[in-house]
Amino acid sequence: MSGSTLGTLFCVTNFGESHGPAIGCVIDGCPPGLALSEADIQHDLDRRRPGTSRHVTQRREADAVQILSGVFEGLTTGTPIALLIANTDQRSGDYADLLDTFRPGHADYAYWRKYGHRDPRGGGRASARLTAPTVAAGAVAKKWLREQYGTTFAGWMAQLGPIAIPFVDEAQIAHNPFFAPNAGVVPELEAHMDALRRAGDSCGARVNVVARGMPAGLGEPLYDRIDADIAYVMMGLNAVKGVEIGAGFRCVTQKGSEHGDELTPQGFRSNHAGGMLGGVSTGQDLVVSIAVKPTSSIRLPRASIDRAGNPTVVQTLGRHDPCVGIRAVPIAEALLAIVVMDHALRQRAQCADVRHAVPPIPGSVGGA
Repeated sequence: MSGSTLGTLFCVTNFGESHGPAIGCVIDGCPPGLALSEADIQHDLDRRRPGTSRHVTQRREADAVQILSGVFEGLTTGTPIALLIANTDQRSGDYADLLDTFRPGHADYAYWRKYGHRDPRGGGRASARLTAPTVAAGAVAKKWLREQYGTTFAGWMAQLGPIAIPFVDEAQIAHNPFFAPNAGVVPELEAHMDALRRAGDSCGARVNVVARGMPAGLGEPLYDRIDADIAYVMMGLNAVKGVEIGAGFRCVTQKGSEHGDELTPQGFRSNHAGGMLGGVSTGQDLVVSIAVKPTSSIRLPRASIDRAGNPTVVQTLGRHDPCVGIRAVPIAEALLAIVVMDHALRQRAQCADVRHAVPPIPGSVGGA
């Protein structure tokens, strides 16, 4: 299947199916000499993996990663890094009724029209299970960027269905199953998810992600802009229907005197641009927000057709996330890291000799 590789110099090729024997990726272009072990990758996989709370799919996967190549004596060699994650808890029989029908809102129908043949088990190649290798690759990018530039990444849930989640304390993100930066709203989120699960329905979410400690100058003019590449990879994440950078759609109501981020010797006064101007990073935080649609696989009966075009009703059983946005937080972090890594290598290749007499101004001293 084409369309399974992203990146120019830091290239990640994703392979596998939801109910196949394994999933994984090949990373080509990671610089040599990076200390890398499975433990460096496993932490982020554990944040994404299923079965971690009652609010996500109860499929039980260890998501234990194996490094098959590209590392010798604990250091990357500069050759392709192959990462493998075994599938160990498939229940393919749950999808037997979907071979001849199509879930409304799912890729079932579109894949069938494109290929004429599809793997219905767990959604096959369209499954969010395929985001695990992306998270693994993102962990490699995160480590290299942290060591080279001090760049770090953080993500959180900003809204679950109708419930907005005010940002209060980033330290709370790791201490609840919703990646919510607000402990006070967790009981409301739990009640909402419990009600959805009982009803057999699902909801969407908004996820925010930020890259801090960004080097200035990453990105290219026009079609290889760093913001364009960020939007491209985020829209490639399962169920994402919208991407905002910086102020996003709020810029429509802003005046130029408000939206333009003023510069001072002490730093930018705001970050409405989201850390990039003209497709190039400014050194401010990269600020991205994504909209994740409700899960398509729900228990409620829904009208559909079969492969012969006859009307039918689809009711999806099995184990599914009532809100795929919950586990999207570490995935969005990984995708942002992969883009930043790729552009960092491209910047080194073209502009490593560029020097400035004046040091870069500090990052934003105001909010987005």
